[in-house]
Amino acid sequence: MEESPTAAKRKEPEVSEITETPIHESPQKRRHLTRTCVHEVAVPSEYTSTKDESVHGTLSNPVYNGKAAKTYEFTLDPFQQISVACLERNESVLVSAHTSAGKTAVAEYAIAMAFRDKQRVIYTSPLKALSNQKYRELSQEFKDVGLMTGDVTISPNASCLVMTTEILRGMLYRGSEVLKEVAWVIFDEIHYMKDRERGVVWEESIIFMPPAVKMVFLSATMSNATEFAEWICNLHKQPCHVVYTDFRPTPLQHYVFPVGGNGLYLVVDENEQFREENFVKLHDTFSKQKSDGHRSSNGKASGRTAKGGTASGGSDIFKIVKMIMERKFQPVIIFSFSRRECEQHAMSMSKLDFNTQEEKDDVEDVFRKAVLCLNEEDRQLPAIELMLPLLQRGIAVHHSGLLPVIKELVELLFQEGLVKALFATETFAMGLNMPAKTVVFTAVKKWDGDSHRYIGSGEYIQMSGRAGRRGKDDRGICIIMIDEQMEMNTLKDMVLGKPAPLVSTFRLSYYSILNLLSRAEGQFTAEHVIKNSFHQFQHEKALPDIGKKVSNLEQEVAILDASGEAEVAEYHKIKLDIAQLEKKMMTEITRPERVLYFLLPGRLVKIREGGTDWGWGVVVNVVKKPSSALGSLPSRGGGYIVDTLLHCSPGSSENSSQPKPCPPRPGEKGEMHVVPVQLPLISALSKLRISIPSDLRPLEARQSILLAVQELGTRFPQGLPKLNPVKDMGIEDPEIVELVTQIEALEQKLYAHPLHKSQDVQQIKCFQRKAEVDHEIQQLKSKMRESQLQKFRDELKNRSRVLKKLGHIDTEGVVQLKGRAACLIDTGDELLVTELMFNGTFNDLDHHQIAALASCFIPGDKSNEQIQLRTELARPLQQLQESARRIAEIQHECKLEVNVDEYVESTVRPYLMDVIYCWSKGASFADVTQMTDIFEGSIIRSARRLDEFLNQLRTAAHAVGEVALEEKFAGASESLRRGIMFANSLYL
Repeated sequence: MEESPTAAKRKEPEVSEITETPIHESPQKRRHLTRTCVHEVAVPSEYTSTKDESVHGTLSNPVYNGKAAKTYEFTLDPFQQISVACLERNESVLVSAHTSAGKTAVAEYAIAMAFRDKQRVIYTSPLKALSNQKYRELSQEFKDVGLMTGDVTISPNASCLVMTTEILRGMLYRGSEVLKEVAWVIFDEIHYMKDRERGVVWEESIIFMPPAVKMVFLSATMSNATEFAEWICNLHKQPCHVVYTDFRPTPLQHYVFPVGGNGLYLVVDENEQFREENFVKLHDTFSKQKSDGHRSSNGKASGRTAKGGTASGGSDIFKIVKMIMERKFQPVIIFSFSRRECEQHAMSMSKLDFNTQEEKDDVEDVFRKAVLCLNEEDRQLPAIELMLPLLQRGIAVHHSGLLPVIKELVELLFQEGLVKALFATETFAMGLNMPAKTVVFTAVKKWDGDSHRYIGSGEYIQMSGRAGRRGKDDRGICIIMIDEQMEMNTLKDMVLGKPAPLVSTFRLSYYSILNLLSRAEGQFTAEHVIKNSFHQFQHEKALPDIGKKVSNLEQEVAILDASGEAEVAEYHKIKLDIAQLEKKMMTEITRPERVLYFLLPGRLVKIREGGTDWGWGVVVNVVKKPSSALGSLPSRGGGYIVDTLLHCSPGSSENSSQPKPCPPRPGEKGEMHVVPVQLPLISALSKLRISIPSDLRPLEARQSILLAVQELGTRFPQGLPKLNPVKDMGIEDPEIVELVTQIEALEQKLYAHPLHKSQDVQQIKCFQRKAEVDHEIQQLKSKMRESQLQKFRDELKNRSRVLKKLGHIDTEGVVQLKGRAACLIDTGDELLVTELMFNGTFNDLDHHQIAALASCFIPGDKSNEQIQLRTELARPLQQLQESARRIAEIQHECKLEVNVDEYVESTVRPYLMDVIYCWSKGASFADVTQMTDIFEGSIIRSARRLDEFLNQLRTAAHAVGEVALEEKFAGASESLRRGIMFANSLYL
């Protein structure tokens, strides 16, 4: 970096707080009417503004007094006025505001300016569906609008082009002529940059943007908007404004509904005040349910059937929706985190009807017109026919697995007010402004691919932001269904928490490296991209803070009294040495062949997971996991799971997937729960066994075991007696015998040490704190040394070695034929697919088989069914898996962190091979949907991405002169493009 981020920024935070009420009103009332908006600007050093201040104001206080490029039927909010003034200064701006605040008005102004100044403008969005909606919306106002997604191209020479961010990145890589005429690029939903898979696409697009182009970033609220603007300023050496508001035009009230209970509890009012007394009452309903539940025979709390879906859950949702309608709180969006659940909830509303006869006729009319784009046969699909009766009653479902035509139809009906209750997944909270009066959350936890976790405040803000329609409702209502006791702070953080910061997920892909190497002008290298990434910027910005922290800690060390330090240090070192040797020994002992014999029910075992100590638990039983179900569990445990009763913190009930250990505070009363534990997490085995009751479902049974374990703790104050690997377990391995001898010798030393019996607790505490501080200082210093830049450079070196080994580039780094093909492929795994192109796998297949095999590259839903393929597909699949394994092994050899099995499993996804093969050969959609448990909409989405992928392969084959392959890829693509799979979007 040429300048330090601090130098690059002359921030004059003119806090444009515009208050519309006299100061002497009560704070509650004022808060509601205050429209605050914060404006900051990051300015490069040495920058001087040449704008006429009488027209444009100053950098730190932009105003616009000239002729507007566009007028609005409403008065602009302060944040919109300031954003427009920044645009008229011809400077980039990040607008960070809630979903319903009106960011679109700013984007429209930038487009109007480009039209006025006879320039071109690009509007990018993260999803094809959003691009289609945006195209429709903008076409109605500006006429000269085009669309470019992987599926569709309409008027590519229009003045305003709507496209997905992937298309924009491709244009930047290939130096498209279009960009020479573009003055503005609007990045919608820029917070997508933190998406693990695709975030890097936004980051690269911004890095490659020509300096003359100005940018408008639209984002949900994020807590580090200024940092993002500083990065832009540093990168493009131009000012970047931030206009931030968390003003909600319509205030929200947040209620909680306890599943199985009655009534709603207002927990946060429209002034964002948390009502603790209501929260306490809410908790009491759970305690009451629990005590009722214990009286029921099976030990499960009655009427608490978890996720708001089953037994009582369905009726609970029914109750809530009915109440919403009776109180005229519709339209309502009911958010679920599972697509199946959405459908089940909607189907359970069979007794409700919200539409008048006239509205029913309107729905039918719109429905009939919408399905005209399908052929006769597809109109009879159950997924289409079953929808009409539901829609006529004003009820609808919206999730990514629906047929696109139905999904878009639901959106249009919802906008027209003909859908009163919409059961949706969180994707509905993205994109176009479709607000409701009420929003219901059927659960507070979601599965995010790694774990079940509470939804974050950012996600809650995004979804709850759909409640409250500007100009129609005086307040929006959010109802949160909770099915278990929740910590007050967890709820508080979720509803009132700060929005999440934008964190870079930058990584180097082979696609990017090859494209950078093949760019003739050479102005951008991979090194340039790494240095200029937001990731690197964030890392460098954090360094001064870390340095400050280190010096504070070093001062603390100096102050800590060091009397008798040597003696304490010696004592502490013995303890550390014992712990290290025990850890080494446990690694050997917990091998299945040694330990399983001793893991009998009732055995006390100590569990440690990373830095978390669960303390002593009790073995219930041991199960062997089938290898496929292991996923990413470390294989060292041989795939055994030990069900162990562990002391969990209150609120870790069985239906929360991740119980937490009970903190060892005196008087803290937790509960015993059965937790599945992998063998390597066992840190000690006790000699003791206790008897356990046959039925562990009732809480009393488990609590009796907790008391027994605590009682043993008091009986053995020096610690529970442990199994001796040599004497008790009969292990004769010389290495282990040696470890046991060393540990015993150290323990003798420890017990004989004067401090072991010493009462000088203060001295020990003081030293332990010092040891902790020293450790923290070491960690922070290594963090400062460990330059991110070096990490990426090493990775770049390793990835380049892979490219050389596979023949994509030569020793000089010049891109070869294979690399030229890989440059053009960003939908599937570029290394693997070029391997198949060059090793002859594709040559031996017909175009139907090619379509089927290529479908393995498309990320999508997993099928739960067993895959049994016909011979003409099984062989190509096997070749694909072998090639994938070889590529993974080469990457592993080149020191990249690649798990070979995981790579093969995640890259090769054969779930739709059969479906695509039959569709390509002419089967009907009704037939192919019967072949899989994957949702119809997901099949269509995959098929369309597959078509885009096949077109990239065709271009790649053309680029390397493979005419026969080019024809096959074209034929494969052609064989897919028919019927409902490629029906036009209703927005186009």
